[in-house]
Amino acid sequence: MEAYLRPFIFIAAIVLLATPPARSQALVDPSKVAPEFREAAEKRRAEQIRQRECALKADLEKVLPRDRTAFLNHCLETMAAKQ
Repeated sequence: MEAYLRPFIFIAAIVLLATPPARSQALVDPSKVAPEFREAAEKRRAEQIRQRECALKADLEKVLPRDRTAFLNHCLETMAAKQ
């Protein structure tokens, strides 16, 4: 039985090592967007920056995963209220 598993384990290891690491979504660069969509790209970039700031706050405060969504929503609402 072990002789049959060895090639599968070897192939699985190669596949796992060959896959690139997952990356988070990159910030939108308004200068690389068509002029007619630049305003929307600037708004999207501002929203992404706010989301990252709130995620960083959640990491610094060590928010539990089950409470993270509520924390992020509250953080984004308070940031929107300040503006």
